[in-house]
Amino acid sequence: MTQTSPAGPLDLTRSALAYLALFCGVLSLIPGMAVVGASAIVLAILLGWRDLRLVARIIFGLLVAMSLLALVDEPGALMDGAVNMTRLTALILTVMLLSTLLGRSNDLERISASLFAGRPTVRYLSVTFGTLVLAVPLNFGSVGVVSSMIAGQVRRQGESAMARNASRGTLRGFGASPTCSPLSISVVMTVTFLPGLHSWQLIAFSLPLATVYLLSGLIFTERESHAPARDNVTATGLQKYLPWLRFMAIIGVICLGAFLLSGPGQLSYSKAVTLSCLGAVGFLWMHGLINSPAGERAALPSMASVSNELVIVGGSAFLGALISAFALKWLGAGFSLPGWGYPVVAALVPWIFFAGGMVGLNPIVIGTLTGGVLGPIWPLEAVLGLGIGMVSGWGITTGGTPYSANSLLMERVTGYSAKVASYRWNLVHSVISLLAGGILAAVLTWSLAG
Repeated sequence: MTQTSPAGPLDLTRSALAYLALFCGVLSLIPGMAVVGASAIVLAILLGWRDLRLVARIIFGLLVAMSLLALVDEPGALMDGAVNMTRLTALILTVMLLSTLLGRSNDLERISASLFAGRPTVRYLSVTFGTLVLAVPLNFGSVGVVSSMIAGQVRRQGESAMARNASRGTLRGFGASPTCSPLSISVVMTVTFLPGLHSWQLIAFSLPLATVYLLSGLIFTERESHAPARDNVTATGLQKYLPWLRFMAIIGVICLGAFLLSGPGQLSYSKAVTLSCLGAVGFLWMHGLINSPAGERAALPSMASVSNELVIVGGSAFLGALISAFALKWLGAGFSLPGWGYPVVAALVPWIFFAGGMVGLNPIVIGTLTGGVLGPIWPLEAVLGLGIGMVSGWGITTGGTPYSANSLLMERVTGYSAKVASYRWNLVHSVISLLAGGILAAVLTWSLAG
């Protein structure tokens, strides 16, 4: 989504279909909108078939196969799938729009430059927690921003322990985002698949867990010079912190809007986040329109290149609804695990995410299967335990596996191997974090279900 205008008729059509899907997702409560949105998504995917990655093509193939099966065996599930698909696609497209518009801000360069100031411990924590903060509204874009700064440091000062530690911090900081960010697709999907779970309940436990994950990363860094890095930020006093204040204000307003819309507003959490982010998108676009030079048009970004995201997010959401329906039918409404089985399964959930990530499966796919199969049979009073298992496994997989999109982007920008980062830098930390997340999930499930 780097273009400001589509390049040709095909790109124009694909972008228009993506915007139509977003519009339908916002208005999904109106009869027929979910079907129109899902149809627009499928058509946009087909028009962009040549751009799809292998994983996206496999997911789309599963989507078609499961749809045909549902048409014969469970036709009512198709509408639930269309609603899920349209709503979550609208969410990811809105977040991508927000990321693109925020990426045009000059504040980002000053924020990312300030992360590299200070002594080693302060610098590592700044990069780690700074990436987490940037990831709330920027999502995947935060890795690109900070990775570019690391690459600049390598060009200016050479390859060093400082650059390697900054790379570790960036991967872990972004990995913490799926665990605790209220705007992350992981939190939204977890709350969607576990209807008895509220976002604030989940974040109340996942935020301290993410904080421990990031702080414990200090143990797994290299020793480097204690001389403070050169701070290239020339602003002083309040001006030095204004970019951060503006950025945090945007995050705060978006999160507040999401909580108000999902609480007093009684909207689903996915729709609340979508509308809150969309409000910020509208404000930023109008701000750019007003402040753009005379004769220049502040165009909305093209969505012609989002085919992979449409499949991975929208297709996975559709599959989740169908799998949930089939699970209820095939297992039977009265199916349940033995009492001890729920804590054991909760402890294993983070490991399932990580194992899938190690062989290249996107966490969205694992999350869809986990939520779709376990959600309907999990004790309602203990869904927090399953939710913690899902978001902790999602985050550790994002930060610690070699095929995650952020690891591959880091490799492309900085030159540091994604496999080296996963196996040599992060593996022990990831295993310990998986144990911690699994134990917390099991304890919560056992205590709440008992």
